[in-house]
Amino acid sequence: MNFGVDAEVVKSTEEYVRFLEGKGFTFGNDAIGFIYFGKRYTDASDILVNAAIELTLKVQKNFDGSFYISFLENLKQNGIETRNGAISFAMDQGLLK
Repeated sequence: MNFGVDAEVVKSTEEYVRFLEGKGFTFGNDAIGFIYFGKRYTDASDILVNAAIELTLKVQKNFDGSFYISFLENLKQNGIETRNGAISFAMDQGLLK
């Protein structure tokens, strides 16, 4: 599942969420709250937050706030800073094939 996001992940998280909504994903207020809570809690960059959102959607098939926050925390704790690093980490963890 590719959301055509290679160029999109460099956008701000707000722009990225709007991009995904334009592709048909629906984020309720609770999901938006989780996204920004996780961003503040982990002090993650927009690129890392956007990658965590993308991978949460790919792995869970919808947005799961607790999975997203846990995944974002793991990315930060493991020093991951890029989308490619996040994808490799997810593959190493057996989350993606």
